Order: sequence, then structure tokens, then C-alpha cells
Amino acid sequence: MKYLAAYLLLTIGGNSAPSASDISSLLATVGIESESDRIASLIAQLKGKDVNELIAEGTSKLASVPSGGAAAAPAAGGASAAAAEVKAEEKKEEAKEESDDDMGFGLFD
Repeated sequence: MKYLAAYLLLTIGGNSAPSASDISSLLATVGIESESDRIASLIAQLKGKDVNELIAEGTSKLASVPSGGAAAAPAAGGASAAAAEVKAEEKKEEAKEESDDDMGFGLFD
């Protein structure tokens, strides 16, 4: 991931085709040791491809991946409302128990 990030930073900076030495020197500026075989593999995979097109293609693929949250709520239906009520009741009970636990003494009294 760090090699890809360095590659993308270099392309954003105006270098349309970063070399292995460019990536290594960028990573060295922040104290990261680089592995030449991984950098060579990355450059070989990205050779001749436009980074902006790859990002757009990846973004469209990620849009179809469910990530929970709102997508899961309609499927859960009333179960999520019941779970929320149970949690609220548990919090009320915990609050009552916590107030009784200290018996008027502080931690450092």
C-alpha cells in the first residue's frame, strides 16, 4: 500500500510515469525502507495505464460493495428497533447500579 501511495503522490505531483528510484527516494524522505521487487511489480502492473482511469474503475466497483449501515437497516426491520429498546433499558439499569456502587466514596478518598 505504501508503494502505491508513493506512486500516486508522484503522479499527482506531475510525474506521469514514476520510476522505481523516484518511489524509493520519496519513501526514504519519510524514513521508509523500500523493497525493490515490490516496487518493480507495482510499476509493471501500472505500466501504460492511466491512474485516473484506474481510480474511476475502482470507485465504480466499490460502489456495488455493501458496507453495512443504511443498507442493513431495511433488511433488519423491526428487529433493530427492538434491539435499540433493549439497549436503552440496559443503560438505565447500569446507570442505577453505578450510582449505588460507590456508596458515597470516591476512588481517592
